[in-house]
Amino acid sequence: MLGIANAIDRMNVAVAGVVKWLALIMVLVQFCIVIGRYVFGFNSIAAQESVLYMHATLFMLGAGYTLLVDKHVRVDVFYAKVSDAARRRIDIFGHVFLLIPSMLALLYWSWPSVRNSWAILEGPISVGGIEAVFLLKSLIPAFCILILLQSVSLLVRLFHERAKA
Repeated sequence: MLGIANAIDRMNVAVAGVVKWLALIMVLVQFCIVIGRYVFGFNSIAAQESVLYMHATLFMLGAGYTLLVDKHVRVDVFYAKVSDAARRRIDIFGHVFLLIPSMLALLYWSWPSVRNSWAILEGPISVGGIEAVFLLKSLIPAFCILILLQSVSLLVRLFHERAKA
């Protein structure tokens, strides 16, 4: 089971290694948009939407890695003050009863919209924009799957630690 967890971790590290470059590209594109608009009087809806697409991709596909390295948002009222065993129990509860069910619900309820978007190859958000909203919507199930897999990986490690303790 630890081999599967390691493979999931490596996958999320690889995905993050690719999407991290979107942050730099996004800044450069946004800089070009501003220069184009205010220096040359040129504006491009597609370029503006590309920043939105990159931003969404960066955050949606980078979320699994964020969970892996424990940099996600955590309500840390009691967590920091309890023992390691209590933290493991809190984490197990959070994954099993909160994170996994919410990701499964999001995957279930978003799938019809994603499927319909692909069926019609849904066009741009704005006139003159990128004709690939179906790709943008596809980030939702990709996000859910990456989070679910990383949650399973973390659960495997938590149960392994619990068995050792």
